[in-house]
Amino acid sequence: MARFQLLPAETRFYDWFEKGSANLLTIATLLQELLDDYDNREIRIRGISNAEHEGDLIVHEIHNLLIKTLITPLDQEETHALSQSIDDVVDAIEQSAILMLLYKVEKPTEEARQLAALIVECAQQINKAMPLLRDKKLFGALQERIAEVHRIESDADAVGRRALEKLVANSRDDWFEFMRWKEIYKLLEDAVNLCEDIADVFKTVVVKNG
Repeated sequence: MARFQLLPAETRFYDWFEKGSANLLTIATLLQELLDDYDNREIRIRGISNAEHEGDLIVHEIHNLLIKTLITPLDQEETHALSQSIDDVVDAIEQSAILMLLYKVEKPTEEARQLAALIVECAQQINKAMPLLRDKKLFGALQERIAEVHRIESDADAVGRRALEKLVANSRDDWFEFMRWKEIYKLLEDAVNLCEDIADVFKTVVVKNG
């Protein structure tokens, strides 16, 4: 059942949510660019870390606004979950890039590139979905974006399984090679799975307010 309220809600939350989703798309794109063109990787990873810091600032602003606001457009729990889930994806992306540098990855695998492309697809869907939260009349379109994120996550599961199968087949006798790529793949898959958490928050909002 939709909530009834006399006072208007603080709409600046929507602005910050949209900045957060735009920043998510930025960092996802930077990761894909890193894996597609692995030259100058230290500079590229620095750009990814800068985007992660920007994400932290956005979360901080949302939390500060939440403390000072009486009427929020979404429930406080949903507001916190949405900002935190976006931040979690951004963190996973940055960590995967940093591990490639720390583990001195010489060349990204095809599966890593595919996972990065799927992260970008998820981020695109989330960035398109975020403005739809502003108007209940657009919740039908929002549900379409939610379904797309779930589809992409299923595709990522398949790529992740294929990556692990290839890793076992080719690198099980090379502990370091196996370990570093297993960890990197996990973070890339985590990024997609965490995008699904954002979609789940959208779904909760639709069910409670649609």
